[in-house]
Amino acid sequence: MTRLVAVLSLVCALAACAPTGPSRGTPQDVAALSRNLRAMSPAVDPAEADRAAALSYRYTYQLAQQYQITDPPLIHNAKVNAGRKPRGLCYHWATDMERLLNREGFKTLEIQRAIANAGNPILIEHSSAVITARGAPMESGVIIDPWRQGGTLFWSPVLKDGRYDWKERGAELTRLGRVTYVNPDGTPSLQPQ
Repeated sequence: MTRLVAVLSLVCALAACAPTGPSRGTPQDVAALSRNLRAMSPAVDPAEADRAAALSYRYTYQLAQQYQITDPPLIHNAKVNAGRKPRGLCYHWATDMERLLNREGFKTLEIQRAIANAGNPILIEHSSAVITARGAPMESGVIIDPWRQGGTLFWSPVLKDGRYDWKERGAELTRLGRVTYVNPDGTPSLQPQ
């Protein structure tokens, strides 16, 4: 009987965290993200903040469709790792969001990469993109994390994210000896490009 209760509890917990489907975000969601991007620095162009916020929500939704997101993140990860889904691991989201946002050619904003739990033997490593004011440190930016809520954009000022202790990805991977070089664009590599 105890085993049955445990199994039922697990099924209920998984059902409770199952996404109802990726969300496009509301105009209010986009406006709130834009306000946070503008608040990073007086040098941030309000029009660029508006565009980056709208694109972050739109790209998240587009990628959720491409990745065929129908499950909570960890279940989706298992399906990707088993070859049943095309993409959707956190680093896929981070890479694709970074690439898509960088194509926009922002003048007052910059897209950086963050990593959490790298080298931690207990916690799952997590990667994400960060929008910062141009030239500002990653810690001063806003984390853009579409993976965490299964294709619905989560964002937060980096230092206010209570779930992850974000580090600048290139520096952290170099510190752990997992890369030898950081390319001019900030991406870590085993060899220079």
